[in-house]
Amino acid sequence: MLSENRTLPGVTTLERVKNNTKSRKGKHITYEERIKIEALYKLGLTPACIGEQLGGRNRRTIERELSKGMVDQLTSKLLLYKAYSADVGQQEHDKRGTAKGPLLKIGKDHKLAEYIEVSIKSGNSPYVTLQNIENNGLQFETNICSKTVYNYLDNNLFLHISNKDLPVKKNGKKRDYHKIRQAITNIKGISISERPANIDDRKEYGHWEMDTVVGKQGTKTTLLVLSERATRKELIFKINSKSQNEVIRILNRLERKLGKEFSNTFKTITCDNGGEFLDFESVEKSIKNKQKRTQVYFAHPYSAWERGTNENINKMIRRFVPKGVDISAFSHKEIERIQNWINNYPRRILDGLSANMAVQKYMAA
Repeated sequence: MLSENRTLPGVTTLERVKNNTKSRKGKHITYEERIKIEALYKLGLTPACIGEQLGGRNRRTIERELSKGMVDQLTSKLLLYKAYSADVGQQEHDKRGTAKGPLLKIGKDHKLAEYIEVSIKSGNSPYVTLQNIENNGLQFETNICSKTVYNYLDNNLFLHISNKDLPVKKNGKKRDYHKIRQAITNIKGISISERPANIDDRKEYGHWEMDTVVGKQGTKTTLLVLSERATRKELIFKINSKSQNEVIRILNRLERKLGKEFSNTFKTITCDNGGEFLDFESVEKSIKNKQKRTQVYFAHPYSAWERGTNENINKMIRRFVPKGVDISAFSHKEIERIQNWINNYPRRILDGLSANMAVQKYMAA
């Protein structure tokens, strides 16, 4: 360092800038300390010595600060040299401070991060992942909300997952629905328009929606699905064909299993106008006494939203049975496993309960 630049105005010796404050481990360097660093550096002290004079600052801390505030200056003889500027160092510190976001809540909780990654990889949404933690009484160091998890996924902050691993990524746009056309395929069945208004409230257990999930084109094996409106309980049956006989066979089997409870469990069934549901009289008729065991209603054509529970749960089924797959390749045990997964899946619309938990709540009331 050149002699004419070894001192500041009013600073003539090392003792004039000596600092006897205690070490401030983990604390940012202040502007006052930067002034002292500038003076000590002009005196020719090493970073280690400057750190000692500042109450025990680490040598690497001083080295990083010097590199941050280093500027080019000229001597009286127009020779270029490096000097530290407290003002430049402070400006750089402020600049970096504005660009720095909040620390990740999950940054140090590696167990929670791993749990979230495994859960989402297995097909759970962020909401379900966090709800399972609550429902199962799991304990982690950090508590975060599902919105935070979505933000982390969008910004690729997880090591092994991103938003591409989410089961459904909504775009926030709602579908435009058109005027309902008059049903002409089933002129004898009772329209959904005549269904009691209290069923829309979803406060009573026992009102179901029925639909079929088809497989690969050219194959016959189909899934018959029944979705309970209040609890979102799902029943899935593998049937040999998309036909009236197969639908009635499954309902008859359910009646044999439930006995007199069938009518309490299946108070009403709402379905579309598909050919497999047109024999509504056989659906409604008991196999034991030929009396009415349930009431069937038909949704309007091209109005899938009238069976919204069916449609939403069918999307969940499609995670395991994609379109274009031959359903005959799935065993009855595999179909049962899918059914159990859906019924144990926590639902936001049920305040975090699964369908099975919601049924238990209804039965206990």
